[in-house]
Amino acid sequence: MKFPLKSQLIIAFIASLSLGLAPFNEPHLFGKIKWVMGGAKGMKTMDWFDLFLHSAPWIYLISLILIILFKKVKNKN
Repeated sequence: MKFPLKSQLIIAFIASLSLGLAPFNEPHLFGKIKWVMGGAKGMKTMDWFDLFLHSAPWIYLISLILIILFKKVKNKN
């Protein structure tokens, strides 16, 4: 079953705000990105999985936004 693009966008937005920013006092995603930018020294498999888990909703949201934008540009031509 395929959901409409607007429904997928809403789900991705909610997932990005909930899972993507968890825990809310200091999001893991920001800490992991800083760690990777610092050379990722000492990162274990669980840390990479945690980075993937918290960044996946954001990647999905950005990809949906790009799909919507490209469809609008394609329809104009």
